[in-house]
Amino acid sequence: MAVQRDPSPREPVDSDVDLRHPVGAVPVRRGEVAVLGVIAVGGAIGASARYGVGLVWPTGAGSWPWATMVINVVGCALIGVLMVLVSEVWVGQRLLRPFVGTGILGGFTTFSTYAVDLQQLLADGQALTALGYLFATVAGAIAAVFAGTHVTRALVRRSRR
Repeated sequence: MAVQRDPSPREPVDSDVDLRHPVGAVPVRRGEVAVLGVIAVGGAIGASARYGVGLVWPTGAGSWPWATMVINVVGCALIGVLMVLVSEVWVGQRLLRPFVGTGILGGFTTFSTYAVDLQQLLADGQALTALGYLFATVAGAIAAVFAGTHVTRALVRRSRR
């Protein structure tokens, strides 16, 4: 029995996605190659930075994964900053958001490592630490996006006066 895909999204859709064409029906165009290229380069930069932080700030068995939490919270704050800048200051910079947002910050933040850290804490018998880490990271990430967005927007408005 084939599963039917609902062509109408129920979630927000990225403005870069063209919903007039079904998945797989649109050939790669020249401009899309540039977008994929900047994402790949940015991802390599972001992932390398994350790897470097992990080397400098390793997490011991059963202990709070500070490096991963700080990476995710800082990355989320920078995503908030970026979204204000690309929507209010650097409008029309087609490759900036894919390069910095999807590439660098997407490669830098690591919610997959966050999930592995949670699993490892539970395997080490550190249920309370895992629970604290679970909530602190999510709350920190949300607060960081909010703060990054609001502080940047206030600074942009102030500079335009």
